[in-house]
Amino acid sequence: MKGYEPRSSSSCAACKLLKRRCIPNCIFAPYFRSDECKKFAKVHKVFGASNVSKILIEVPEEQREDTVNSLAYEAEARLRDPVYGCIGAIALLQRKMVELQHDLAIAKDRLARCHATACAAAAASATIPSPDILHAHVSLPPFPDFSTSTDFNDIFCHNSSSVDDFNQIPYIF
Repeated sequence: MKGYEPRSSSSCAACKLLKRRCIPNCIFAPYFRSDECKKFAKVHKVFGASNVSKILIEVPEEQREDTVNSLAYEAEARLRDPVYGCIGAIALLQRKMVELQHDLAIAKDRLARCHATACAAAAASATIPSPDILHAHVSLPPFPDFSTSTDFNDIFCHNSSSVDDFNQIPYIF
């Protein structure tokens, strides 16, 4: 039992709330200290003291602290949202994760487009020979492969007949 401290003469939070004498082998005492009355009150209101004691008796002793923490979290979530409880919080987080993944995909797509535009501009400027460029070694980054993309603008750019078509694509952000 992590964090278990020997009790002083005061009752545990459960026995205080239930207004009963706290016995030495009280099932609640190690998990609901005397200063945690609100924690037990929430758990008691949602699950009931009898059900909580049955749960704690069934759970192995090394898992009881995690069980009490889980019950306290569920009770607080259930009091905040009586219909969905902690499932509502989970659904909200999952929805937010999907939105963030979508935003990430959009950002990656925009980055690829900017990279493609920069590569096309570099390729366009390299096709016009000048006396200085003829004698200089020019290294250009590889042109991205658009054949795997299904985006209309990417297909349009890939099938274009001239490099100037890149300037006609609207800049969408």
